[in-house]
Amino acid sequence: MTSFGRVAVVHDWLTGMRGGEQVLEGILQCVPGAEIFTLFHFRGSVSPLIESHTIHTSSLQWLATKARDYRKLLPLFPRAARSWDLSQFDTIVSSSHCVAKGVNARGKPHVCYCHTPMRYIWDRFDDYFPRSKPVQRAVMSAIAPSLRRWDVKTVSEVTQFVANSQFVRERIRTHYSRDAEVIAPFVDEAFLTAPPRATRSDEHLIVSALVPYKRIELAIDAFAGTPRKLAIIGSGPLLSRLRRTAPPNVSLLGYVSRDALIERLARARSLLLPGVEDFGITPLEAMAVGTPVIAFKAGGALDSVVNGATGIFFDDGTVDSVRRALDAVEGREWDREALRRHAAAFSRTRFQRQFIDALTRVVSA
Repeated sequence: MTSFGRVAVVHDWLTGMRGGEQVLEGILQCVPGAEIFTLFHFRGSVSPLIESHTIHTSSLQWLATKARDYRKLLPLFPRAARSWDLSQFDTIVSSSHCVAKGVNARGKPHVCYCHTPMRYIWDRFDDYFPRSKPVQRAVMSAIAPSLRRWDVKTVSEVTQFVANSQFVRERIRTHYSRDAEVIAPFVDEAFLTAPPRATRSDEHLIVSALVPYKRIELAIDAFAGTPRKLAIIGSGPLLSRLRRTAPPNVSLLGYVSRDALIERLARARSLLLPGVEDFGITPLEAMAVGTPVIAFKAGGALDSVVNGATGIFFDDGTVDSVRRALDAVEGREWDREALRRHAAAFSRTRFQRQFIDALTRVVSA
């Protein structure tokens, strides 16, 4: 037990180690002994640190293990999240990009680390449910209004919102009419301590989930018909289609180990972020190993990338705009140590200090 009493940490689902799960690790280190509540957990899919905690799943666990795509269970998520009895806990922490923030806190202090309000029911609806999928779009169009009402109604049970970027802070204001403290995520020490590389390869790199809002196809189009090389690390619903349609100078590598990721990032000419990120830990990982970032000038990248010093922004979501940014990155030498120093400011120690301070203020109040 910590100075915050008995702590429940609520996280949407545990199915893999992505940015949200890295942040969850940092939160759990602030509240050792906390118990985790999650809609469903695929054992072995997350780190030993997370799985060393007591993990409670919801009634959807058995359905999720049988579903080809557990996201199709979205309409059932709110009821499942409200079903947990957290009355025996003194402090609630939610790590939320979906429904975790909507738990029944029973008046207990509740700090929500908001990775983003639910994208699929708010401003990214068209990305997730495009007109090219009319049946899926029609079903979600019918369901989304009730999900939005539920999402707004449960805001009152959050004592303090913490956002991962100024961009998400604004989205919280827009959709929830609440303010938030901003505590940026951290870059893993493995990237900050990786040996420096003297030379770069001839490829640019994307490290991303392969989902529509990441705009991977914009980057692929920018490389099509050019001598430049692009490697894409990551998996997701778009992987098979992109492998079928990508030009020969674009390779899709799928999942790679962390050591392979560090090696590839350290040698890349740049890391590309063609979409709007809520924050994006990957740019910090690239900078930590001395690689500049090319990012769309919007979203969380504005909190981590310094234009002309640690990367290059492009202003328009067009092929020409991306190609101009590629020219700019390739046309100069980048100071690897300066890039690493910038990334080092986003340390795990800094994150944990700020998060504990925020939690202490809420519990003390």
